[in-house]
Amino acid sequence: MNTTNRGVTVVVALTAAVALAAGCSSAPAAEETEAAPGSGAAAGDDPCAAYAAYQGHEGTTVSVFSPVRGAEAERFQESWATFTECTGIDLAYEGSDDFETRIGELVAEGNPPDVALVPQPGLVRALAERGVLAPAAGDVATAASAHFSPSWLAYGTVADELYATPLDATVKGFVWYDADLFREHGWTVPRTWDELTELSAEIAATGTTPWCVGIESGVATGWPATDWIEDVLLRAEGPEVYDAWVEHAIPFDDPRVVAAAERAGAILRDPDLAGDGAGGDATAIAETPYQVAGQRLLEGGCALYNQASSFATHWPSGTEIGADGDVAAFPLPPITAEAAPATVVGGHFVVGFADRPEVEAVRAYLAGPEFANSRAELGSWVSPNSGLDAARVPGEAERLAAELLQHPEAVVRFDGSDLMPSAVGTGSFWSGMTDWLLGAETEDVLREIETGWPAE
Repeated sequence: MNTTNRGVTVVVALTAAVALAAGCSSAPAAEETEAAPGSGAAAGDDPCAAYAAYQGHEGTTVSVFSPVRGAEAERFQESWATFTECTGIDLAYEGSDDFETRIGELVAEGNPPDVALVPQPGLVRALAERGVLAPAAGDVATAASAHFSPSWLAYGTVADELYATPLDATVKGFVWYDADLFREHGWTVPRTWDELTELSAEIAATGTTPWCVGIESGVATGWPATDWIEDVLLRAEGPEVYDAWVEHAIPFDDPRVVAAAERAGAILRDPDLAGDGAGGDATAIAETPYQVAGQRLLEGGCALYNQASSFATHWPSGTEIGADGDVAAFPLPPITAEAAPATVVGGHFVVGFADRPEVEAVRAYLAGPEFANSRAELGSWVSPNSGLDAARVPGEAERLAAELLQHPEAVVRFDGSDLMPSAVGTGSFWSGMTDWLLGAETEDVLREIETGWPAE
């Protein structure tokens, strides 16, 4: 499979991880926040001055379709309230728990949304190749090139044409842990994979399940397990092998991928180390929603939970985040002490199916710093947008993620499943990982996914 760029890997300094573990903040609740102007300065007496470039489209409506629902969707809508007030453009938002299927149906019906927030660059590519997307041109392209690095823009580029602009990002491989339990036992943040496995065994010896795991997510069931494979492969084999695997330059079941899966499976498939957080077995893991598994960390069901930085949005309001609080986090460690720590990221990309002037204004706004700062101030959200002021991001986890994303020397590797053809990345990889956790042999599962990789 040909891709327009290399994926996203943020090289993470462990000192930053320790700083997160030592810090303490509360999980943010949504609150009224005025959108920040493009310069990051106050808007002065006229709160609409920062939105002058988007005006002239009063009384119009732009539909926005997204996989984001619940409290996170409410924060999206709150974040652009000033934009709608100042421009007169109404953003009609709809979230779906079956986004990948539904967007395909809407396109086939000839009734796509004006704008969509797409979580997979592979899906962006597929839509662009079908000829149903409006290119990101004019003010959209100008805003995007001013605020995102070429490596990020490459994810939305197909055949040298920019179709999708980055919106947000989540740093994967954050190990959330029960800070009370760590303090009680004097456990410390592991710095290598061996230390992580030793810590897991030590936790198990106390009678506490080390890892909470849940992979149920509706039609997307299985995706949390794909993150484990990607994180371990990147750490064990480095970015070159990771890139080759994502691009299908090496087989999906390459021996190095098999070894990475086995390393992850040594935790995930060991009933002494991993469970659903409620005493359940592998079947319970497959049937437990990932959000529920995470919440069981706070209920004493386990000590560790591997999810993304964005999982901070799922902690109950008032949860103290930090080593002195209720929960804290550290990045999955490198395989060896000599290796540079690395992580994988995910995110949403903005595409347009219509090219009306008001749609272009919305897309340009979503690519600019006004939106990025307004949304970030509401909490549990970060972006690779260079106009985002990290100092205005609430929460230790989010600030660490923002600093990593904006580091001038950061090399980013995007979530592999989101870059693969949808038949694999949002199909056989998800279902295969479910079968794998239920006991199927590693080599058999990966071989079946390889066999089903679509022909060019």
